[in-house]
Amino acid sequence: MRNIKFLIEYDGTNYHGWQVQPNALTIQEVIEKKIEIMTKQRVRLIASGRTDAGVHALGQVANFKTSSSIPPDGFLRGLKSLLPSDIIIKSVEEADEHFHAQFGAKRKTYLYVILNQELPSAIFRNYSWHIPAPLEVRAMQDAARNLLGRQDFSSFQAADPDPTEPVREVFKAEWFVKKKVFLHFTIEADGFLKHMVRNIVGTLVNVGRGKITREDFQKIQKALDRRQAGITAPPQGLFLLEVKY
Repeated sequence: MRNIKFLIEYDGTNYHGWQVQPNALTIQEVIEKKIEIMTKQRVRLIASGRTDAGVHALGQVANFKTSSSIPPDGFLRGLKSLLPSDIIIKSVEEADEHFHAQFGAKRKTYLYVILNQELPSAIFRNYSWHIPAPLEVRAMQDAARNLLGRQDFSSFQAADPDPTEPVREVFKAEWFVKKKVFLHFTIEADGFLKHMVRNIVGTLVNVGRGKITREDFQKIQKALDRRQAGITAPPQGLFLLEVKY
């Protein structure tokens, strides 16, 4: 069996996340069906991790096993013609037989985008969180420094968390202002809990609004209690940027 590795970009607007679900259209389902058309075989596509409904990816990685003899460039050309325009296979390669997109991932980087201006945007409504009130970015950056290092992130996991160890190591957590009205939050870690990035962003926005201080943010982290953190930021502002192996 060959092990085929994909680098995938997708707009998650019209999908109920990555993972196959009953009665809901997902990224994984769409790609698997197109691969089946090409190979005449049912395959299981393994991703580096699941993304929620409405979340996007610029660098999702996935792999699957197949006995098909279709070369990598054949998959690339064929899927380009078969897939909808909101899902793109950016590259295809034959990986080592032991490569596993999920278990082999060492670090992941996510980007969250906020549109911080009075008026909403018709164009960027599906790719950012619109916040009309001014945000103090410097305060948000100061608070974000508390995220660095190996810590228990229970305060920022989903209300219905996956049964996984809540300790993660964050290597980077930075805010940047782009074109005066876009705020970009980039975070890199060895892994992420369910809704972790969106819950962190929702809490940091409270810092930017002046509702809580950096010290309050630190106390929320140490409380290990999701109920003390801010709201879950909406999914459309989140992008999976890169996966490192």
